[in-house]
Amino acid sequence: MKDEKYEKIPNWKSDFPIERKEATHVSRREFAKYLGLLSGALAIGNGGIVIKSLYFPAEELKGEHYVCNQSDVPVGEMFQFSIEGSEIIPYILIHLEENEWRAYEQKCTHLACAVRYRADLDKIECPCHKGYFNPRTGDVLQGPPPRPLPQLEVVLKENQVFVKAKEPNKIV
Repeated sequence: MKDEKYEKIPNWKSDFPIERKEATHVSRREFAKYLGLLSGALAIGNGGIVIKSLYFPAEELKGEHYVCNQSDVPVGEMFQFSIEGSEIIPYILIHLEENEWRAYEQKCTHLACAVRYRADLDKIECPCHKGYFNPRTGDVLQGPPPRPLPQLEVVLKENQVFVKAKEPNKIV
C-alpha cells in the first residue's frame, strides 16, 4: 500500500505535463513573435523621429548673439560657446588671423563628436575618427565626415564678437 501512495502522480503533474527542461526552452515561434514586436517598436520609434523632424523642425537662429570680447580670444586660439534657442547648440569661435574670425557648430557631421581647432595643424580636428575640416571654410579635408561643418557668420562691433545665422550662398 505504501508503494501505491508514492507511485501515484500528483494531480497538478497530470494537468501540466511539462518537464523543467522544456519549460525554459524558447520555441522558434515565440522567438519570432518577440523579434517581430521589437522590430515593430523600433520602426514606430524611427517613424516618430522622422515625423518630428518634418513637422516640428528646429528654429532657425535669429538675430545677433554676443559671444565675447575680441581681446578674450588671442590669434590662433579657439573659444567654445553655446546659443540657447529651441535647443542648446555648442559652437566654436576661431580667431585665425588679425580680423579673421570663423564660427562653426562644434558637432562633427559624422557622429556628432566634439571638434576642436588645432593651430599647430591649422585644421579643425574630430578626435573620435580623425576627421579634419578646413578652418576657413568648414569643408571636409580628410576622414569620414560626410559634409562640411555648419557655419555662423561672425560680426565684429566695437571690440565685441557677435554671431548670426549665415546667409545662404554668402562666402565669409
